[in-house]
Amino acid sequence: MSRSGRFTHCAHWGAFYAVVEDGRLVDALPFEGDPTPSPILSNLPEAVQGPARVPQPMVREDWLKRRGASRETRGTGRFVPVGWDQALDLVAEELARVRAEHGPASVYSGSYGWSSAGRFHHAKSQLQRFMNLTGGSTVSIQNYSYAAAITILPHVVGSLAPVGGPLSSWDDLAANTRLFVCFGGLPLKNAQVEPGGIGHHTTETWVRRMREAGVEFVNIGPHRADLPSWTEADWLPLRPNTDSALILALCQTLVSENRHDQGFLDRYCAGADRFLAYLSGESDGIAKTPEWAAAITGVPADTIRDLARRMAGTRTMINLAWGLQRADHGEQPYWAAVALAAMLGQIGLPGGGFAFGYSAMGGNGQKRPSSGPPTHSQGINPIDSWIPLARISDLLLNPGGTYQYDGETRTYPDIRLVYWCGGNPFHHHQDLNRLVRAFRCPETVVVNESYWTATARHADIVLPATTTLERNDIGGSRQDDFLIAMQQAIDPVGEARSDFAIFTGLAERAGVADAFTEGRNEMDWLRLLYERGRARDRSNSLPEFDRFWELGHVRLPVPDQPHVLFADFRADPEGRPLKTPSGRIELFSEKIAGFGYPDCPGHPAWLAPVEWLGSSKAERFPLHLLSPQPAGRLHSQLDGAGASRKSKIQGREPVRMAPADAAARDLKDGDIVRIWNERGQVLAGVIVTDDLIPGVVQLATGAWYDPQAPFGLDLRGNANVLSLDKGASSLSQAPSAQSCLVEIERWTGPVPELGPDQPPVSQAA
Repeated sequence: MSRSGRFTHCAHWGAFYAVVEDGRLVDALPFEGDPTPSPILSNLPEAVQGPARVPQPMVREDWLKRRGASRETRGTGRFVPVGWDQALDLVAEELARVRAEHGPASVYSGSYGWSSAGRFHHAKSQLQRFMNLTGGSTVSIQNYSYAAAITILPHVVGSLAPVGGPLSSWDDLAANTRLFVCFGGLPLKNAQVEPGGIGHHTTETWVRRMREAGVEFVNIGPHRADLPSWTEADWLPLRPNTDSALILALCQTLVSENRHDQGFLDRYCAGADRFLAYLSGESDGIAKTPEWAAAITGVPADTIRDLARRMAGTRTMINLAWGLQRADHGEQPYWAAVALAAMLGQIGLPGGGFAFGYSAMGGNGQKRPSSGPPTHSQGINPIDSWIPLARISDLLLNPGGTYQYDGETRTYPDIRLVYWCGGNPFHHHQDLNRLVRAFRCPETVVVNESYWTATARHADIVLPATTTLERNDIGGSRQDDFLIAMQQAIDPVGEARSDFAIFTGLAERAGVADAFTEGRNEMDWLRLLYERGRARDRSNSLPEFDRFWELGHVRLPVPDQPHVLFADFRADPEGRPLKTPSGRIELFSEKIAGFGYPDCPGHPAWLAPVEWLGSSKAERFPLHLLSPQPAGRLHSQLDGAGASRKSKIQGREPVRMAPADAAARDLKDGDIVRIWNERGQVLAGVIVTDDLIPGVVQLATGAWYDPQAPFGLDLRGNANVLSLDKGASSLSQAPSAQSCLVEIERWTGPVPELGPDQPPVSQAA
C-alpha cells in the first residue's frame, strides 16, 4: 500500500524527516535546530529509488551452471534472476557443504560498520549472530578508519579513548585551550557523519566559539583548506607522511631549550630516558633537530623552533587527523604526538593534552550521555579465527601463509566461501586490482546488498537488502544525545528484504530459527532493545517505547561539567593507573621492543615510508596522492546521486592539484586526466587549487569502481585502484592508503562512457 506523510528517520549523516508522497521518497528534511545539517541528505531520494538498486535475488550464470566454476568471470559474468526460496536454498546448501568439507574457518563473514544507522538492523550484528549460531566463521578485527591507532594506543596509554572518545569536550577546549595545533587539519566535511546517526551537527559551531574565545589555530599538513579560512590558522605546509619527523623535532627542541616538563615525565611516564636518548642521537647517532626534520618535512627549522616555543608557552591541545595513521608506519605519528604532549606536561589538564580525530566524526568532542544506544547481541564466535581487517586480499590469496600481528605469528585460513553483508570492500580496500584477483579465489561469494556495487558484481549470489527507509529501527550513537525512531517510510523496493528477514530464512534452513529470532519480529525486537536501554538509563529520562515511537525522538541528558581526557590519571596516577604494563604513559614499551619488529621499534621513531616524496620511487612517480573522505557522500554511499554527482567532472571524481604541477603537465580546470602507477590507472577531472603544496594531489575516496575491463582503466576515479595494499607495520597490519605515489597526464583520446548501473541479466532460471 502506498504511503504518504512525514516520517522520523536517521542516517549516518544525520537525523531527518522523510517526506513521502504516493509511496515515493520526495525529500529528506533535516531535524529542526540542526545548525549545520549535512548536504548529503539531498542524495537520498534519487539514490534510494534509483536504477542501481538490486531488484530481486540474482545468481551468476556460470556459478549456477556449476558451483565454484568459472571464477575467472567473477566481476564480469551475467546474472540470472531467481526466486527467494531458490536463492536461500542455494546459500544454505553451500554454507553447509563448505563447513562440512573444510570446516567453519573456511567461511569468511565480512561486514563493515557504515552499512546502517539502525541499531537492530546493523548488518554486522545480524551477520555475526547468524554465523555464530550456525558454527562460526573467520571474521575481521579493527577498522579502516584508525586500525593502527587501535593497536598502538593500548600499549602506550592503555585505552582507545584518545581516538574513539570521549575526547576532551568542546566546552573544555573553548574555555581553556589557547593554542590548537592540528596535524592534518580539522576538515569539517568529515564531521557530517557519525556511526548510528547524529541529531545535531555541532562541530562547526564549537570551532567558531573557540575562535571567538581567542583560541589560535595551527594547521600542519599539505592542504591549507583542511582548516576553514575563518579560523585564521597559521599554515605549516608539510610533506605527506613526515609528521612523525616534525613531532620528534618539536620534542627535541623542548628538551634542548629546557622547556619540557621533566616532573611530568618522571611521575606519569615510563621509558622517557630511552626516548630522550633517541631524540639526542645518543642511541643512533642522529640528533632529531629542527634542521634534521626540515630536510625531511619541508618545514623550515626556525618555524619548527618557533612552534615548539609557542606550544610550551601556553595551554595547548594537539590533534592528529585519523588519516595520518592510514599510512606506512602509521603508528609513529600517534605515538610521537603522545610523547610531545607528555613533554609539554599538559595531559589531563583542562584545555591541554592530545586527541586524535576532532572533526573526524560528528560526535567527537561532544559530551556523552550516561547511557548509550541499544545494541543487538551477536553472540560468541565458537571458533578463534580472525584477521586484521585490511588483510583481506592477503587472506584470500595466501591460504596457509603466516603473518605477524601485535606480537603473534598467525596463519591465514583457507577461505572457500565469502559472505559479505554491509559495506563495500571495493571502496574501502586498497589496490583494487589485487582485490579483484583475491575475490576470484573462493569457490563462492554471497552478498547481501541494496545496490549493484562492485562487491555485488563480484559475487555469485546477490540477495537484495532493504535500505533503512524500508524498515523500522532505532538510531543513535554513543557520542550523541539523541535516540531516533527510524520509522519505515516507503515499501521495500523490488523484492528487497531486510538482513534480519534474510538470515531468518537461512536460520530456518539451518534449524536455528528459534535461537536466531527468539520468537520476535522486527517491532518486538525494537521494543525489547529500547526497554533494555531504558532500564540502564540512570537519568530516568526515557519514556516508554510507545511514547518514544510516537514522539519520533528523545534527547538524553549529558553531564554539566566539561570532560577532560585523562583527568583522573593526572589527579591520582597511583590510584587510577593506566591499563599499560607500567600503569603509566609508555614512551618506551618493553613489550613492543620485545616483539623485535624492525618496522615498529620500542619508542616513537622516524621510519621512512615505502612511498613518499623523499623516496627514489618519486623519480618515476613524482606526485604524492592523498585520498581523503569526500564532502558530498559517505565513503561510496550514494555516489551517483545529489551532492556527490554534482561534484563530478564529466562523471569523474575531481583530482585537486597545485598550479605548478598542473602547469608542468599543461593542465587546466576541467581537463580529464589519467592518474596511474604500477598498481592501476584511473580517469579523473582536474581542479587546480592554491591550497595544495606542489607535489601533492588529492583524489577523494568513494567513486564507484568501474573498470573498463578486468584490471583495466577505472572510468570514475576510484582512488583505491592506485593505493598501496601493505600493512602499516608488523604490529598493526593496518591500511597504508595514504602512502601512494602516482603520475598524471592529460587524457588525449575520446572520454569513455561510464559503465551501466546494473550488470547484464539473463532470463530467469
